[in-house]
Amino acid sequence: MDALTQRRTARRLLLSSVQGRGRDVLIWAFWSAIEAAPAFLSGRIVAWAIDRGFLRGHTVVGLEYLGLFAISVLVGTWGTREAFRRLAALVEPFRDQLVSLAVRGALGRSAIPSAEAETAAVARLTHQVEIVREAYASSLMAAQGFAVTSVGALVGLFTLLPAAFVLVLGPLVLGVIVFLSVLGRMAIVQRSSIIADEQVSESVSAACSSLRDVAACGGESAAGAAIAKRIDAQARATIHLARFRAIRSLAMAIGGWLPIVLILLRAPWLTRHGASAGAILGALVYVLQGVLPALQSFVGNIGSGGLWLLVTLRRIVEATEVDEPAPGRDTTIPVSRSGVRLGDVTFAYGPGADPVIDGLYLDVPPGDHLAIVGPSGAGKSTLANLISGILKPQGGEIRYGGQLTRELDPVALARHRVLIPQETYLFTGSVRQNLRYLNEQATDAELDSAIERLGAHALVERLGGYDAPLRASELSSGERQLLTLVRASLAPAPLVILDEATCHLDPGAEERAEAAFARRGGTLIVIAHRISSAMRARRILVLDGTNAELGTHQELLDRSELYRNLVGHWSGEGPSAAVASPSSPSRMQAAAAEPAVANTSSRIRQFVTRIAADILPPPRV
Repeated sequence: MDALTQRRTARRLLLSSVQGRGRDVLIWAFWSAIEAAPAFLSGRIVAWAIDRGFLRGHTVVGLEYLGLFAISVLVGTWGTREAFRRLAALVEPFRDQLVSLAVRGALGRSAIPSAEAETAAVARLTHQVEIVREAYASSLMAAQGFAVTSVGALVGLFTLLPAAFVLVLGPLVLGVIVFLSVLGRMAIVQRSSIIADEQVSESVSAACSSLRDVAACGGESAAGAAIAKRIDAQARATIHLARFRAIRSLAMAIGGWLPIVLILLRAPWLTRHGASAGAILGALVYVLQGVLPALQSFVGNIGSGGLWLLVTLRRIVEATEVDEPAPGRDTTIPVSRSGVRLGDVTFAYGPGADPVIDGLYLDVPPGDHLAIVGPSGAGKSTLANLISGILKPQGGEIRYGGQLTRELDPVALARHRVLIPQETYLFTGSVRQNLRYLNEQATDAELDSAIERLGAHALVERLGGYDAPLRASELSSGERQLLTLVRASLAPAPLVILDEATCHLDPGAEERAEAAFARRGGTLIVIAHRISSAMRARRILVLDGTNAELGTHQELLDRSELYRNLVGHWSGEGPSAAVASPSSPSRMQAAAAEPAVANTSSRIRQFVTRIAADILPPPRV
């Protein structure tokens, strides 16, 4: 996304803050009109007090008029209070929208294993979003105050002394034009100043964290020169910004002070044409108490808070960009084409890291049941995230339903696949809301069928039924996984990926869950943690770093030493047992379905022996 597109996106976000909130805007405008009462009445009441009271020697009458003005100020204060309260109806939804945007960007980059990326996401969620919220509220109040006060004062001036109206309106419009004409350029310079400040901080932080190395290499001069270069750039940006701020003062002088000079210069002419002393003084009051303060507030707040709003909002948009789908591409994928194909896929966590997946070719046809096995750290979860579209490969391509995943709309892709990780997600709400999270149209009959297939009926009954409140903290890990599996089975997505999503279930419950997903239809990919899961699959993919082998259980026993070792480890009998009897699936199923008692007993004996050696004194010789 280029700079122009980012600015346009930021402006669209600002406009969207009032779209669909017409009622809130009208209520806000009503109370703003009440707020304008003092600005509208100030000059006229002063003119009446002078002409009808003080100049005629009627002091009490003059004071009565001034008392009327005090009442109008109280009414305007009430309007200001209510308008400020109604402002929250516009500001808070906009803040929520920004938080959603920042969360989406953070989740889109969650695959980058970098503390810097995580810190930036947190900063956008807290510091930057709050800056935009405060600047947005300040800018709205400044714009509203300027519009209310200046319009009220101009209308009052027009009704009091039309000849002076032109003397005020012309310079005011010119001053606003001068200010707005440089506002965009000021935003660009402000952004440059912020970036320069960030670069100074980064340079100083990098130098301070490496002082020992810098001194050891004799690089003090080079490090100092690099920091000085950043500081000079920051100074230039600050000076440039100060020049633009001088134009703000020029705009205020033109729009606020020039009308006063013109009225005073034209006072004799106005007097000759019937203007009273009170009317001329009232016109000056309209400018001094209405137009000038409104313009100063508008220029000051928009020139500071408004700039921060534009710059920070663009920074949020820039940092939360998401890849858009290719224009004109059909993102509807029929179930019959729900297969996955990987072509020469390579992925590494970072530019200097070794690849976790290197040149992998894999074809998972629609309706296939694939198990992925391998030692810890072999890339099983990484492959699951690549297939689901959460991660993007650095090399090669991944196709789902014949279409490249990078060209699919992420929302459309999410509708066609379900990834259930080992870490379950249940939220505060009812049991029904949690189970229907991926299919809000699911009926009670469909819920009944799903919990029956997965054996969760007793659990749902114990929780109190579908409408009972769900508290995830009160459930065991296996119970949370079981509810998450029911939720996934209700989803209409034809591709289901279970990334050790049954690791906390007992072998019987795991077998029942995988059988239910296999009968569900569509494509099933299981990251297996038991040999029984692998043996229920039609094919098995063995990952070992950047190496991969694909085949049936028997084929892999015959040709894959790693798979034989994994089978032996899972069965608790060592790799030699798997080699000695490669054609005994019933024995391996039994071993996987029951705890490895012998292996566990051996570990307990070793533990007790080690503890005893630490406690008992060594034998005497």
